[in-house]
Amino acid sequence: MEVKVLNISGKETGAKVQLPESVFGITPVDHAIYLDVKQYLANQRQGTHKSKQRNEIAGSTRKLYKQKGTGGARAGSIKSPLFNGGGRVFGPQPRDYSFKLNKKLKQLARRSALTYKAQDNNVVVLEDFAFDSIKTKNYLNLVSALNLAGEKTLLVLPSQNNNIYLSSRNIQKAKVITADQLNTYDVLNCGKLLLTADSLKTLEEAFAK
Repeated sequence: MEVKVLNISGKETGAKVQLPESVFGITPVDHAIYLDVKQYLANQRQGTHKSKQRNEIAGSTRKLYKQKGTGGARAGSIKSPLFNGGGRVFGPQPRDYSFKLNKKLKQLARRSALTYKAQDNNVVVLEDFAFDSIKTKNYLNLVSALNLAGEKTLLVLPSQNNNIYLSSRNIQKAKVITADQLNTYDVLNCGKLLLTADSLKTLEEAFAK
């Protein structure tokens, strides 16, 4: 698929780039996408949830009343889960939610996500650019020039650029990452995928490995 290259003013530069078929033109595999997104979201979970069981509650272990003759249920101590302030039965415990996926499957998922973006004409290629200073207004001007104001955008840079990254950080629907940070969730979660000419080459090289 051939895409026109735009500048940061949103105008055509006259240049065109070919989106590599091996990355943007495969047959998408939805199950691979599902697994990769599931792993990404699982890895975001801290897993620090914790409730106290009856052996961890501070309280007396004295038997509240005699075993028989009260006409009520038997009770061992005030720490019983049946009482207010007692321990919790089978409550959450700290755990690690992460799980492993094969590298080839993750690559397949990312290429599938990129293919869907290309099929929907949601890939925009920009000429390489940089900001002279850190200003939110710079990034807002870029998004406005591309007629993407108010839309979720994901800008992929070939390498870290603090001026661009910090200029975008205060904009709710804008996200900037480097090519090596590209993941299936972010690609699917954005409305428009913005690539620079160099980041496109970096992605092609990365997926060729």
